[in-house]
Amino acid sequence: MAKLKTGRHTSALKEARKTVKRTARNSSVKSSIRTAVKKVEDLIKKKDVQGSLDALRNVFSVWDKASKRNIVHKKAASNQKARLSKKVSAISK
Repeated sequence: MAKLKTGRHTSALKEARKTVKRTARNSSVKSSIRTAVKKVEDLIKKKDVQGSLDALRNVFSVWDKASKRNIVHKKAASNQKARLSKKVSAISK
């Protein structure tokens, strides 16, 4: 491990740079999840069954991709998907 004159290891500096990139990517994915969930909840409030089912499919896809890439824990994603699908099924009856 090479040290710089300032006493910091170059590998630590590289990890810090990687963390900044990963944090930005993860926060953008989490933001898209929140946006998609809000769309479903708005459609549920409007009692739009078909629209909410289509939006729910999109949310499932976003949650699955995020859990596959370890941005969100897989069980957390599963719980959120179950919670939303329960709400959609309640208005579809």
